[in-house]
Amino acid sequence: MLGQQPSPGGQPQHEKPSRDTGCASVRTMVVWINGELVPDNEAKISVFDHGLVTGDGVFETVKVTNGMPFALTRHLLRLSRSAAGLGMPQPDLDQIRAGALALIDASPRMPLARMRITATAGIAPLGSQRGNSPVTAFVAIAEQKPAAPSVDVVVAPWPRNEEGALAGLKTTSYAENVRALAYAAERGGDEAIFPNVAGNLCEGTGTNVFVAMGGKLITPPLSSGCLAGVTRGLVIEWAGAAEDDLAMEDLSNAEEAFLTGTTRDVQPIAHVNGRKLAAVPGPITRKAAEVFAVRSAESPDP
Repeated sequence: MLGQQPSPGGQPQHEKPSRDTGCASVRTMVVWINGELVPDNEAKISVFDHGLVTGDGVFETVKVTNGMPFALTRHLLRLSRSAAGLGMPQPDLDQIRAGALALIDASPRMPLARMRITATAGIAPLGSQRGNSPVTAFVAIAEQKPAAPSVDVVVAPWPRNEEGALAGLKTTSYAENVRALAYAAERGGDEAIFPNVAGNLCEGTGTNVFVAMGGKLITPPLSSGCLAGVTRGLVIEWAGAAEDDLAMEDLSNAEEAFLTGTTRDVQPIAHVNGRKLAAVPGPITRKAAEVFAVRSAESPDP
């Protein structure tokens, strides 16, 4: 098995110059791919890999705090569900878990990191048809900046299709999110929020949305087409949030609202399309954030 490259003095080299990736820095020189730890500049994926050619793959982002991954079991189970939803071969979850933990151990200790687990349908012809090769699986990790105290959101003009083949799946087909996030950034936003085809509130590009209405905490149901976010599920369970259809106007007119996500936890929304919400954070948002912080500290794998 390949590991870290030794330095001239015989000690492993853990760091190299940072690259601008949007994270705080990239310090690890090791990735895990198809059962091996290798230096990141030696990791290779075929140009015929279906994940690269067509976006035929699934992924998870896992928060790692001081070397401890959070909710890894839930993330791996969702990876499996997404793969099943795509009809691609099932990734080996035990092998990926072992690889993810080995990668963390082989990487520099970081206060906060983002670990990306990806599985694709493997090598295939240059087209939409799959081949017969094994799944390609790889894991990478990079330092992550803490989430901002609040976030400004912009409603995207393109709806999520709640009846589409990819609805509710976390796939590597992310171009729609890239386009929507750029649209939001052009208008001063940090995140884009999608309606669905029915015109109801759905989700963000990488987040779920919660709205406080009449003293109750509500989030769109999975039937809206949103992803079953891991943080979303824990907030529903721990903070007593309800699932119900929400009109887009409910977000725009809300007194308080927040996003949830793996690297955000509970993040208050400050502005919606430039309109400042009345309470940032409001009492319901503060309570949800406090409960999440306490409960998540109790167990790293709830």
